[in-house]
Amino acid sequence: MIKPNMHYADLKDSYLFYRIAQKTKSYLKEHPDQYLYRMGIGDVSLPLCGAVIEALHNAVDDQADRNRFHGYMPECGDPSLRAVIADYYRKRGVRISDDEVFISSGASDELGDILDLFDAGSSALVMEPAYPAYVDANKIAGRTIVHLPSGENNSFLPEPEEDAKADIIYLCSPNNPTGAVFSKDQLRRWVDFANKNGSVILFDAAYEAFIEDDSLPHSIFEIEGAETCAIEICSLSKTAGFTGTRLGYTVIPKSLSRCGMRFNDMWVRNRTTKTNGVSYIIQRGGAAVFTEEGQRQIHENIRIYKDNARMLMDALDQLGIWYCGGKNAPYIWLKCPNGMGSWEFFDLLLQKIQVVGTPGEGFGACGEGFFRFSTFASQEDTKEAAKRLMNLFG
Repeated sequence: MIKPNMHYADLKDSYLFYRIAQKTKSYLKEHPDQYLYRMGIGDVSLPLCGAVIEALHNAVDDQADRNRFHGYMPECGDPSLRAVIADYYRKRGVRISDDEVFISSGASDELGDILDLFDAGSSALVMEPAYPAYVDANKIAGRTIVHLPSGENNSFLPEPEEDAKADIIYLCSPNNPTGAVFSKDQLRRWVDFANKNGSVILFDAAYEAFIEDDSLPHSIFEIEGAETCAIEICSLSKTAGFTGTRLGYTVIPKSLSRCGMRFNDMWVRNRTTKTNGVSYIIQRGGAAVFTEEGQRQIHENIRIYKDNARMLMDALDQLGIWYCGGKNAPYIWLKCPNGMGSWEFFDLLLQKIQVVGTPGEGFGACGEGFFRFSTFASQEDTKEAAKRLMNLFG
């Protein structure tokens, strides 16, 4: 009899967002006339920008013309797209070569696939609260997980601890779920820690485009020494509305090696074994994001999401509710008022004001008592949700 991967038994019975979906479904079944203001799952509400749509249409037309038709794409990505992304980094002073950039079908896929680079016996440090997939992907692989808690006392930006060493270190900045962003000095301490201990940092930069404070780093490779200890994974999902289109990119420096093996070479071998490349059409759309006009258009959309954040932050400020995030991130992480638990607060908002958020407990034990709002809803829904919060707690 074949033996299944028994590590699946170590996972929680219900994935966080599935549980939220079930609760909202049940509520709507009992209250079919109600409209829900969804500030929970971080899916975007604005359509792809015009520059991207035009590029996608042109790419579809290419596929209808024998002379312009494209079949399989290079497994590591279209060289022209790799070049424009590398140039995007170079414009911010980060020196990387085109072949250190790998095109992916999105950050979520890549965060799971990238674990192929590490021995099954490797340990993983997860800073909590954390995106649940960090923990679950390593549980499925049977890895030992080191949990590093954070809280109000360190603004949910913990520093390295000598007794919390691990082979793989997950950092996410701007953070999901807390919206907190590491400063250059804070990231430098993590880079020094990783180099000292031979660890590899998996840096999730999916929300870097939301940083508006020029003193904060968009990439871990802005930190000296990161090229020997870090892999950066990024996405166009929130940056450019590609949640339903699926495209991301990963940066693996050639100078990153362990035990005589270069991770860049290993990932080339992995991709040429396990993928046939990302769709030509999607990569053409992605390239349009990095044009001058594409950048202008996507930042217009980001501004709308940032305006949503300001509406919610203004309401929380007036109510005297503690929070972090929002300014440089699309998430707001707040402390549940009146000592409520996070699922208790979820139920209160759903039942009383029809607002849906994300309970902090779903992001790890130290998220209990906190709550996440996403700012990706429409401006009309966000304005109404902020108003209802004010009426409920004002």
